[in-house]
Amino acid sequence: MTSLLLLVPVSLVLLGLAIWAFVWAVRGGQFDDLDAPSIDVLRDDPATPGDDD
Repeated sequence: MTSLLLLVPVSLVLLGLAIWAFVWAVRGGQFDDLDAPSIDVLRDDPATPGDDD
């Protein structure tokens, strides 16, 4: 029973941190465009002058 007196507040603090991190990421624009990063990986970089490949 005494372990609950420690574990419940610790879990509530961790939950609060997780919610804060999610809100911070949403406000920072992390979830604005979910499709473009997966497509950008497949695109080739433009060739630069002097490349011998």
